[in-house]
Amino acid sequence: MASTAEAIIKTLLDEIKTITRTETILGDPISVGNNTIIPVCRIMVGFGAGGGEGEMKEKQGGSGGGGGGGLKVEPAAFIVIKGDEVTIHGAKPGKLEGLFEAVPGIIEKIQKVKKTKKEKEEEK
Repeated sequence: MASTAEAIIKTLLDEIKTITRTETILGDPISVGNNTIIPVCRIMVGFGAGGGEGEMKEKQGGSGGGGGGGLKVEPAAFIVIKGDEVTIHGAKPGKLEGLFEAVPGIIEKIQKVKKTKKEKEEEK
């Protein structure tokens, strides 16, 4: 039975290695104008496996094994490259969603500022 539990654990670890490779943690670079943004993810993994065997009074044998796991991937940060300058911006869970929700309001404020500037220029 030990070999069955070992096989289950080996299979789980092999799958975790496949999922948690560097390309999963550091995303593909995104170019925006002269800037490059690289997403960075946090990966959390948990798993367990076990096996056992037994024998009944009637000399009937039995064995069993099992395993399972869970994986969570979430944004952790963004690396921003502007020319020779490199900065890292944290992306705590909930903050990114808040940013996306704020974008329409920010765009509206920018449009108002541009409109006000244009009106002032036209008055001159």
